[in-house]
Amino acid sequence: MYETEPVEFTAQPWFLNCALEMETEKTPHQLMEAILEIEQQMGRMRTQKKGPRIIDIDILLFGSLTVDTKGLTIPHPALDERRFVLEPLAEIAPGFRHPQLKKTIRELREALLPGQTVRRI
Repeated sequence: MYETEPVEFTAQPWFLNCALEMETEKTPHQLMEAILEIEQQMGRMRTQKKGPRIIDIDILLFGSLTVDTKGLTIPHPALDERRFVLEPLAEIAPGFRHPQLKKTIRELREALLPGQTVRRI
């Protein structure tokens, strides 16, 4: 679990972030539908882009699969720019290669510019 400062819209509380690896029989779109349902059940309301929210679940990677449709992009398009994503992801999958960038998660994390405070808790 990581505590991370907000990015882009910074006038809000810090976030808790984590990454997990899982197996599923769902397609990427079916998984996204299930995620949106979980967020809704937990009370997420999409009122402000990048604003405060009770929960935000993203699909960062789906094996080596690439998806680029209107409602879903995998790998997550900003994965390689966000320390709050790469720190927890590097903890569980440091050697995994980004299917498009062909760099490991560790390499992507090490290439980040300074900034974006992320604290392991």
